[in-house]
Amino acid sequence: MTALRFGCLAWGTMTIAALLAASDNHVSAQSDVVRQPAAAASYVGSTACGRCHAPIYDRWKQTRMANVVRDPKEHPDAIIPDLAQPNPLVTFTRDQIAFVYGSKWKQRYFTKVGDDYFPLGAQWDVTHRQWRPYNVAMGTDWWTAFYPPENSGRPTGPTCDGCHSVNYNVKTKTVTEWNVGCEKCHGPGSDHVARPARDTIVNPSRLDPIGAVNVCLQCHSQGRPLVNPVEGRYYDWPVGFRVGLNLRDFWQLEEFKPGETTFTHFPDGTAHKNRMQGNDFTQSVMYTHGVTCASCHDVHGTRHNADLVRPASEVCLTCHGPKAPNGPHTASIEQHTHHRAGSTGSECVACHMPAIEQTIGDVMVRSHTFRFITPALTETSKIPNPCTSCHKDKSNAWASERLRSWPEFSPWRVAP
Repeated sequence: MTALRFGCLAWGTMTIAALLAASDNHVSAQSDVVRQPAAAASYVGSTACGRCHAPIYDRWKQTRMANVVRDPKEHPDAIIPDLAQPNPLVTFTRDQIAFVYGSKWKQRYFTKVGDDYFPLGAQWDVTHRQWRPYNVAMGTDWWTAFYPPENSGRPTGPTCDGCHSVNYNVKTKTVTEWNVGCEKCHGPGSDHVARPARDTIVNPSRLDPIGAVNVCLQCHSQGRPLVNPVEGRYYDWPVGFRVGLNLRDFWQLEEFKPGETTFTHFPDGTAHKNRMQGNDFTQSVMYTHGVTCASCHDVHGTRHNADLVRPASEVCLTCHGPKAPNGPHTASIEQHTHHRAGSTGSECVACHMPAIEQTIGDVMVRSHTFRFITPALTETSKIPNPCTSCHKDKSNAWASERLRSWPEFSPWRVAP
């Protein structure tokens, strides 16, 4: 059994360019522990941050991070589909919806019973504008073994709410605030409000690469807590972790068996479901060189898809480019991609981040291993490759032969 674990590598603080250009992979013993504010620090909510950090706060308020959970009574426009249109999958009414989850790929609906929330039985496919059933099948996610098969027996507190809120309390089932607020990534802020200074708050940009990535990994990964059950329930998020602590003391990434396709992984360890960006990224060369999530994304909000710091067609070229030490080692991008400049096939993400990880139905999100999946690997391990995923009328054999003809590629790398 191959298990991915946190803390296997650590790096000193260097610039991304210097790390990528380095000729070796020597690592230091630096951990992701950072200086913490006083133990008495408490959570104050994102509104308190907005008083001093208004421009950043105003940007963040428009992001999906800030709006993943919405109460339709407060936000009547939160529900995307028209519930007045009858559908056999929809067995609930608007009045039964306590929370709406999501808006980009899918939208799910939760009802409140007592002090718990529970998923309702239908979800909206935003891309195809259609209803689909919603129930996590037994034997898929690991936690299904500890809950009944019906949604009515699966509270969202243990399975969802810890990542979609700040400071979820497993005893009281209360939160400081719903959604991914400032303190989800910066830690409790009361000391910083009382004494605004660098040493009274956690700034992920000042953490070492492992600690910085773990800020995102706490939710963008498939795994399980090291201690389970907690208060008699099995949790699918790192209970007790807050930014500034060691995530590896609370969380382990989902294991995979090389050569075996599972609910979570392809045979080579690449994820094949959404919310596993962290599982992918910790396998990548980018991660070993100290690149972090924030190298490409700004969770405070940008005008680009996925809150990228630059458009997808440009963000990779921040560090990569023709004749750059980091590659590609060609005179032009077109010579590397063998696709026309400006075309979809010439974008870095088309080949190095194929959309092969399921979020709902046939809607896929991009992988984050940055590995080029060869057509030969598709043949042996049934992992979709970017060539025939785009050229759907062509075979893997055709794609392998084309790659062999490209002088920039080693024939030993593209085919057996």
